[in-house]
Amino acid sequence: MIFRQFFEPDTCTYSYLLACEHSRKAVLIDPVASEVNIYTELLREFGLSLCYTMETHVHADHITGSGLLRERLGSKSVVHRDAGALCADLQVTDGVRLQVGSLEFEVRHTPGHTNGCVSYVMEDRVFTGDALFIDGCGRTDFQQGDAGRLYDSIHGKLFTLPPDTLVYPGHDYQGNTVSTIQQEKAKNSRLGQNKTREQFIDIMNNLKLDYPRYIDHALPANQDCGRVKQ
Repeated sequence: MIFRQFFEPDTCTYSYLLACEHSRKAVLIDPVASEVNIYTELLREFGLSLCYTMETHVHADHITGSGLLRERLGSKSVVHRDAGALCADLQVTDGVRLQVGSLEFEVRHTPGHTNGCVSYVMEDRVFTGDALFIDGCGRTDFQQGDAGRLYDSIHGKLFTLPPDTLVYPGHDYQGNTVSTIQQEKAKNSRLGQNKTREQFIDIMNNLKLDYPRYIDHALPANQDCGRVKQ
């Protein structure tokens, strides 16, 4: 397997390239529009064909590169059917499996940050988007956020994975790149050490976070696969 983790510093966003070494078929998880030239150059360098851009949700902090990549490379965009992005080529649901060469991804619906959040599970790793961070989680105070629902998603769909499953989040603000399910269950400051649902909801309701910088610009664009309204 070919694997690359990309970091966009303005919004601290992680994107991921995964490809089958034999078929040369590839996917990008949560691509960022400003980084499209970097992705396309790496795809060209490795001789890869981009099949899917796989969104973990409709983002409020950056503009997706899925639309640009579809125009340039013919890739298909993937979102959950509850994400509110009717422009996507594939509207997936919980339990759907995507096969890309020898790579298989299971879609797990993990709402709570937004209605349409998903995590993509592979044999040894999971891409959690904004549902679960390293020592944190996505906020729940806007865009259909629901702290109780997020707690249920994480405990029911992510913390049930094998403990050594690698966790690759959608963002990190402290320089971390990867964690494990075991580490997050033990040490996550919002969810670890067997915190109850009520404790988690109380934590999330008292974060007092600033209004998202780019939401008014990014959200409508991402509901149209990254096309910016003029």
